[in-house]
Amino acid sequence: MVTKFEDVELGDDLPEESPDVSLVRVTKFAVAAHMLWGRFTDHEFARKEGFAGAIVPGIMSQGLLAAMIHRWAPGCRILKIDTVFRTPMLADSHPVCKGAVTDTDEANRTVEIDLTIVTDKGETSVVGTAVVQLA
Repeated sequence: MVTKFEDVELGDDLPEESPDVSLVRVTKFAVAAHMLWGRFTDHEFARKEGFAGAIVPGIMSQGLLAAMIHRWAPGCRILKIDTVFRTPMLADSHPVCKGAVTDTDEANRTVEIDLTIVTDKGETSVVGTAVVQLA
């Protein structure tokens, strides 16, 4: 856990996380986000749309990455998070969220973090970056 800018070094890895993307959890997210579409809540419906099963909404993936950052640096401020969705992440899978510090800016007390979500099949589902301001 990081509490201040001075605790961070270029190349630091954030602790990996294995978030809950069960169909139950994804459905709860879809309800809260008013995204009640079958591709997120029903494996069979998603298959009819050409997916291998129900998928995790992109904004949920971003939320998982943001939560990982906040657990690594409680009290930090995420100034920017940008993601690219490379392959659908399936509900009921077992992805791993990863992050690594790739730049630091002492004047602004910010760090840039490269982000990835890797599926349980080893595919990189989401890539991105975040700019985070630390105390």
